[in-house]
Amino acid sequence: MTEAREGWVRVPVGEDARRWASRGRCRRVLFVVHNVTSATRLLDVMPLFDDDLRVQMLATCTGSSPFQGGVGELLAAVGVPVLPWEQAVRTPVDLAVSASLGGQIGALSGKLAVLSHGVGYTKRLRSPVAGRRSPVAGRRSPVAGRRAPVFGLAPEWLLDDGRPVADAFVLSHPEQAERLRESCPEAAGAAVLAGDPCFDRMLAARQYRDRFRRALGVRGGQRLVVVSATWNPEGLFGDGGAGDVLPDLLPRLTGELAADEYRVAAVLHPNIWQGHGPGQVRAWLDGARRGGLALVDPLGGWRQALLAADAVLGDHGAVTYYAAALGVPVALAAAPLDHVDPRAPLAGFLADSPRLDPYAPLPAQLDALIAGHRPQPGPARFTSSVPGESAARLRELFYGLMELPEPERPALLEPLPLPAHEPVRRSAPMRVLTRLLPAGAGGAAPGAGVVEVRRWADPAYEPGGDGAVHTGVHTAVPEDTRDPGRRDLADVILRDGAPDDPRFGSPAAWCAEVLRRYAHCALAAYVTGPGDCTVRTRDGGMLALTGDPGAAGADPAAYASALHAWLAAGRGAAALAEHGLLVRTGASEHRVRVAPLRA
Repeated sequence: MTEAREGWVRVPVGEDARRWASRGRCRRVLFVVHNVTSATRLLDVMPLFDDDLRVQMLATCTGSSPFQGGVGELLAAVGVPVLPWEQAVRTPVDLAVSASLGGQIGALSGKLAVLSHGVGYTKRLRSPVAGRRSPVAGRRSPVAGRRAPVFGLAPEWLLDDGRPVADAFVLSHPEQAERLRESCPEAAGAAVLAGDPCFDRMLAARQYRDRFRRALGVRGGQRLVVVSATWNPEGLFGDGGAGDVLPDLLPRLTGELAADEYRVAAVLHPNIWQGHGPGQVRAWLDGARRGGLALVDPLGGWRQALLAADAVLGDHGAVTYYAAALGVPVALAAAPLDHVDPRAPLAGFLADSPRLDPYAPLPAQLDALIAGHRPQPGPARFTSSVPGESAARLRELFYGLMELPEPERPALLEPLPLPAHEPVRRSAPMRVLTRLLPAGAGGAAPGAGVVEVRRWADPAYEPGGDGAVHTGVHTAVPEDTRDPGRRDLADVILRDGAPDDPRFGSPAAWCAEVLRRYAHCALAAYVTGPGDCTVRTRDGGMLALTGDPGAAGADPAAYASALHAWLAAGRGAAALAEHGLLVRTGASEHRVRVAPLRA
């Protein structure tokens, strides 16, 4: 009996489940997970069955992917019954939905719909393991030396004993159907045009771009640069192609791009995270993270990051193509065309997109990319031929396969969630260039101090080519830096913390302690919030700096550097207390109130 087998689910699908299940007459919908990557597309469509008490959702994992990390945790979080694969293939279901052709999905009972988990089918991959699919009568085995077949369009994946392995192959554009007819005419009759639910969720969330930017810690006037890397040795994160540039590119981006003018985030394919381990990935990118890099959640945050981006640096992965479809400026840092179907729109996109030179100065390349951007029409056109319609089309397909009337309510996808706020966290020493401008410059009040501040998370970086003249340079170092030798030579020492953190006594006490401990330090700054910090100077003066409220203002550490530059030039703090301080970072200006405090 099935319920006697160890690990098998008894309720609601065991042999005597009717005795125990509260609702035992439901249609069964089984979501077939290959790995975490494919599961994300299934999560897109699961809400189409919400509010329908006639449907019992189930899940299983084929176990055929080499990337099994994170699958158990994801399925546990989804919260539907998870069947071992051996039980899944023996359990009658009304509909199975898969976002991959991997594994022995043809062994499942019930109707089967297969979705793509990328932007259609574009990649050339090795054929399935011998024996997984039966050869098609009359077709020859692949000839040695020929290119690998296109995953999702070749008979090796689509047919079982000469018949389509699925009842419906969901495609997002007619060009995919055309390539399918050419590659495997036996499966063409099962093709269904139903759009792209992943893309539709992004299109519906475009109005929340500013919220996504604030969630990622992007401050007013900053540009967000997103780096996208797919998995495999030839991708941007890989070490098997012309690449292996990402481990150097990311710290260069955080080091060469002015910290107050740019925010850098990385979107790495889930197979990178799960294939090498999240802890290992974070360790590999530790230097860039200490320089301010944000590592985006590969499941729940990458789409929001694309919507928030001002530019994307990527490779031949689907995320890069989605970015271009959204109209974001894209430059390629890796693009192995031999892994892409030359008939696919992705191939044309890769051939026509600008290239990033990873060995040339990066700021000028990004400025030129953004200034000269002209969206390619292909990505937006070929990602989906029916934008905004995937929910209705997919639900009609799913319920039609189950022979069950659709609910009367509209078919709706889940809105993209607002990510948790991720403030910039830097523990790298900062090289700070400053320039005092004439009183009243910009939008400053008459008599106010005006200081231009540019900061880099690389203490040795020498910016050039922008024509700016700077009158001061100093080093600002977080107290929790990994390099204590830099702290001993710092002009400004910083700390982020709550104003009532008992470990430091108080912001004033911490500032006094730092100045006693580090003889070279001229100013200690304790940042207490998005726009506030408390500072103490070497002469014992205590000041509160309060800038623009919320994430629209600059990093308060920039205010501290501006104050240090003002005082180092022999100016007094009294004038600032009366007229204020205007801090210029890039094209943005931030008014800062300066208030004396009792020491």
